[in-house]
Amino acid sequence: MDARFVTLQRESSTSLYEQIALQLLEEIRQGAFGPTGKLPSEADLVQRFDVSRVTIRLALGKLGDDGVVERKQGKGTYVAAQQVRHNLDALRSFHESLLLQGLTPSMRLLGHRLEAVPAELGKLFQDQCVRVERLHYVDDEPIAFAVSHLVADTAAVDWQAMAEVPLYSVLEQLTGRSVARADIAIRAREADAALASHLGVKRGTALLVMERTSWFGDGTCCDRSTFFIRPERYAFVLSGVFKAG
Repeated sequence: MDARFVTLQRESSTSLYEQIALQLLEEIRQGAFGPTGKLPSEADLVQRFDVSRVTIRLALGKLGDDGVVERKQGKGTYVAAQQVRHNLDALRSFHESLLLQGLTPSMRLLGHRLEAVPAELGKLFQDQCVRVERLHYVDDEPIAFAVSHLVADTAAVDWQAMAEVPLYSVLEQLTGRSVARADIAIRAREADAALASHLGVKRGTALLVMERTSWFGDGTCCDRSTFFIRPERYAFVLSGVFKAG
């Protein structure tokens, strides 16, 4: 029998809202709400389960507290997005780490320009570098805003054509050299007005910041990228092996 037509046990010691939450959880696990993950409206759930709107809100609230669903203002209730994991044990681009998890990431180019090397990057580049700004998406939702400074040679790149090509691939295609290593630092900061606008969060929201400095095999710096990341969607993972003694 279709789980969506199971009758609530109104004499049960388990409250109605908990029964509804369990029912919706099972349907979520079965993929009943399609690729968008949007649940029926409160009004539809009230009619389906023949309960009050308060009971439905309690059920959705429980699922929300458990991290199963998320409410989007003015849009409805959706199955909570999968958290993305970035394994720090391997040298991978931000975009590649999303692809390897079976996700469908996309990027949007916000701007690029050749500019004088900022003072804080003076030890990494010569007189000029290329600044590239991109917005990374998963499931059409912004997950990270990235500011990259690259070797001046990349000024010759058709950045509009390369809008969705990972930076490591751009560097390798242009120079014929592979990125050999990267130093990564992780910290936190609050979103200012510009970051909040890019990522669709409130100003002051805590963000993860990943600062990545990449090098060719000869020790030449080829990339300094800073990613401002929504932390509820992203986790950094570092695996270690314990050695006795």
